[in-house]
Amino acid sequence: MNRIDKGFRVFAFFAIAALLVVASINLYQAKLAGPPAKTINYSQFLDALDQGRIVSVILVGQELQGVLTDRSTFKTYIPIDQALVETLRRKAVAISAKAPAGTGTSPATVLSTLLPTILLIIFAIFFLRRSTGLEMRSGLGKSRAKRLAQAQQRVTFEDVAGVDEAKESLKEIVDFLRAPQKFQSLGGKIPRGVLLVGSPGTGKTLLARAIAGEANVPFFTISGSDFVEMFVGIGASRVRDLFEQASKNAPCIIFMDEIDAVGRRRGAGLGSGNDEREQTLNQLLVEMDGFGGNEGVILIAATNRPDVLDPALLRPGRFDREIVVSNPDILGRERILAVHVRNVPLAADVDLKGIARSTPGFSGADLMNLVNEAALLAARRDRSSVGALEFEDAKDTVTMGAERRTHVMSDEERRLAAYREGGRAMVTLFSPAAEPLQKVTIVARGRTTGMVKQARGENQDLMTLEQMNSRLAVLMSGRASEELVFGRHRITSAGAADIAEATKLARTMVARWGLSEALGAVAYDEAREEVFLGHSVTGQQTMSEETAQAVAVEVRKLIDAALQAARLILDARRAQLDMLANALTQRETLVPEEIARLVGESTVDR
Repeated sequence: MNRIDKGFRVFAFFAIAALLVVASINLYQAKLAGPPAKTINYSQFLDALDQGRIVSVILVGQELQGVLTDRSTFKTYIPIDQALVETLRRKAVAISAKAPAGTGTSPATVLSTLLPTILLIIFAIFFLRRSTGLEMRSGLGKSRAKRLAQAQQRVTFEDVAGVDEAKESLKEIVDFLRAPQKFQSLGGKIPRGVLLVGSPGTGKTLLARAIAGEANVPFFTISGSDFVEMFVGIGASRVRDLFEQASKNAPCIIFMDEIDAVGRRRGAGLGSGNDEREQTLNQLLVEMDGFGGNEGVILIAATNRPDVLDPALLRPGRFDREIVVSNPDILGRERILAVHVRNVPLAADVDLKGIARSTPGFSGADLMNLVNEAALLAARRDRSSVGALEFEDAKDTVTMGAERRTHVMSDEERRLAAYREGGRAMVTLFSPAAEPLQKVTIVARGRTTGMVKQARGENQDLMTLEQMNSRLAVLMSGRASEELVFGRHRITSAGAADIAEATKLARTMVARWGLSEALGAVAYDEAREEVFLGHSVTGQQTMSEETAQAVAVEVRKLIDAALQAARLILDARRAQLDMLANALTQRETLVPEEIARLVGESTVDR
């Protein structure tokens, strides 16, 4: 029998004993009171009074208790009658009076009334402490970090491709873990923490495992959400336990994924905040750079939202380095593809360099998904190897969504879709700085009933004003084509997503990039996307109402200009648009070579 079960039995013993005491007191009082009085009605009482059979009475509020001449007792309920007392006096009846039961109670009555409530409260407290004790004994306050053995799933830098700059920045940490004396002899200190920042799927977790594999040291992995619990203090206890385990295995690496779950900025909300999360963060700050140094323990954390982290985490001495893990370039994509196709039988027509060239903006996870999707397609088609056609179809599935084979369009819907997508293709071809056209289709994929696929440039963060205006014209070209061919009354809602994207781009051009001549090179919108209600409410407003109206006017001008540019291109090449739409209606999908034969322009290949 453990200590908790023993305590529960002791508590039950005292509770039963207290109930027995209260029951004994009540029985004793009932015995002293004698036999219970007989209840009579008021008429019987008046008859007994007239006959002179009442010796004495006791008035308790509107209840009357009395003794008859034969020493028997009775009680009755009397109305408010002032003349009754005079009648009793004339009959020589002894009269007494008592306060009602509610105004004066005995200690036994109070005890019997309050004891059940007290016992219930004590039982609830005991049960809560018992359940908390069981949870603590079962490891609630222990760290949930998983330790990967040195030989378990060992990953090295050879398994990580496309992030050469990040690997170079991390090699110094590997060298320190391998030979710390080399740096300590010159007064160098091991970094306390490294923050990996990058979009989802860029390989942050894989990089951290590669560091542990290269250094051949223990590797603890945990997520930021594993620290936060319902009970205040559990997260801080888990942080202490994690660093205690890591100190016993130093030198070692702790990898904390999604650190923004526990490391968000303190005091950002309108209320008092989350005490459990803030206590956990405070303990993490102390462990990383407090009085008790954890020598030889390196914390590597990953996040895609560094802007929401607490400034105390990012100062030197805690996270000493911030390494950006970006999407790979064309050479990096080719190397990543080579890593993922190691165990995939490829056909002779597969060109990894060509696939890398046609997938700008893909992350490492996207490329892994592309290879896996191509392999699944080849298996469904009963192929012995994965060919170029499977990679091309997999690319369409990844970028545009799965083909909806059950979606059947009527002839009128096909014609609408053909002119809408054909108009987009024509404006893409004849806009001065639009991205090259790769494919146009009216096959329903994902949420769309058609799409124009363009080859995006390697650096999407750097665009010229000419490229921005061309992109706006392409986005508005579907609406322009519908209006030109079918009239304004036949415009559909299919261009809603394009209009929303065009509006967002135009607003960014005006309010953030300073590309409006009327408003000048001034940033009116803050670049950050604050996720905290407190900051968004109390933060400084950088745009007045008049300026907001001016920004809206400039955004409207850009959209109208893009719509007019698309109209001019389509109106000047209406015959080519008709041929392209008719071909789409018959074949559903056209590639650049087929489009070039239809429109007869060399700009298709630019």
